[in-house]
Amino acid sequence: MAERPASDDLPPPLQLAVAYAPARARADWTALLTLDRRLARMALAAGEPVLAQIKLAWWRDRFAEPVSAWPKGEPLLAALRGWDAERAALEGLVDGWEGLVGFDLDRSAIAVCAQRRAAALVALDRLLGGKAVEAVGIVAQRWALVDLAERLGEPEPELTSPVAAVRLPRAMRPLVVLDGLARYGNGSAWSALARTIRLGMIGR
Repeated sequence: MAERPASDDLPPPLQLAVAYAPARARADWTALLTLDRRLARMALAAGEPVLAQIKLAWWRDRFAEPVSAWPKGEPLLAALRGWDAERAALEGLVDGWEGLVGFDLDRSAIAVCAQRRAAALVALDRLLGGKAVEAVGIVAQRWALVDLAERLGEPEPELTSPVAAVRLPRAMRPLVVLDGLARYGNGSAWSALARTIRLGMIGR
């Protein structure tokens, strides 16, 4: 089980999603979402593309090394030490966000970033003992595309895989909640809350 990162507290919607994970999985979910959020802030920092690339390169270099070589003192790295077997997915996540440095809204770069975020969630499923690679990939890709469209002010992508057709293991329930929040979050606050509670409790 991962240590909970000591900084970069997640915003309420992400905390809500993590709360629906089994207790044993919450620290790992928190670590991955914290990393994704930190990388996003670096990549999308307005007017600082060179500095963003330097910061992202530091994280890429860390994930290219075995966990035993990671420096101590960085809480988020400490929380990710259980990822040694899946470091390639974290390195890919860095690459995906770097493709958006400088607000390059090329659709291929957005698609690659969504794919790398989805791959990291598939890796998380493996770390948590799941085997629902295809199902997790479908929902993760859908969530990543909608989330990126909102972040970048892009038109929302057409979605072709309905929630009812994809069931995820209990440890990946936060992904169901994130997917629902991304797609239904533009409705009324009460409607969004009701949908979130339903998704978190029954997974659809």
